[in-house]
This record gives sequence, C-alpha cells and structure tokens, in this order.
Amino acid sequence: MPLYETTFIARQDIPVTDVDKLAENFTNVIKENGGKVVKKEYWGLRTLAYRVNKNRKGHYTFLGIDAPAAAVHEMERLMRLNEDVMRNLTVRVEDIDKNPTAMMRQGGDEEYESFGSRGGNDNARGGHRGKRDREE
Repeated sequence: MPLYETTFIARQDIPVTDVDKLAENFTNVIKENGGKVVKKEYWGLRTLAYRVNKNRKGHYTFLGIDAPAAAVHEMERLMRLNEDVMRNLTVRVEDIDKNPTAMMRQGGDEEYESFGSRGGNDNARGGHRGKRDREE
C-alpha cells in the first residue's frame, strides 16, 4: 500500500485531549478503510506564521499512514468538514522513518546547519551589485 504523511493543525482553544480524540477519529477512519497508522506524534501548541481564522497558535499533529488512496481521501474529506481542524497537508512518501521527526528531537542536530554557516560568496544575488557596493 502507498505511504503518506499527514500533518494537521487544530484550533488553539481546544484542549489537548480533544486533539488526541481528533487524531484517534482520523486513525479509525484509516483503519475502517483498510489501512493503518504507523506513526503518530503530537508536536504541541505552536505559533503560526500568520493568523488563520483569527488564531495565532495551533495544535500540530503528525500521522504516518500506510493505507490505500481511498482511505486517505476520506480522512482528508472529514478534516475539511471538521471545524476544529484549521489546516492539513498530506504528502505521499517512499518510506516512513521509525525515528522521531525533527520536531520531536531535543537539542541541536549536527546534520542541520544554521543558515548563516553556508559559507561562500556574500553576494548571493549572482553578481548583481547594489548602489552601495559600486565603486565610484
């Protein structure tokens, strides 16, 4: 069966127990349609990049799914109908990593470098020189 990763954001004003119930409901929909949830993570209450339906924060939940496409479509349909789910994203993947996602890891990882340590040319625009950079 195809593998999918789904992340959904629930409203900030619902308790964590309700977020768990939402995830459980979506898991049951997958199971009823012949699939299984391989991985489930609650990423916590996080600040959004911009307001969504007057909310500044949201409860993030991640699901790793091994299910037929029809099961995933039904789950997405129910997510769109649920007023507690503000946003959701589902992508098809080659495999689901059994290790915790980057959101769940504590501390810094050596494989992820900061943006400032890229090195190379300071002029990232490919040779374009601004007014200040021009020599008179």
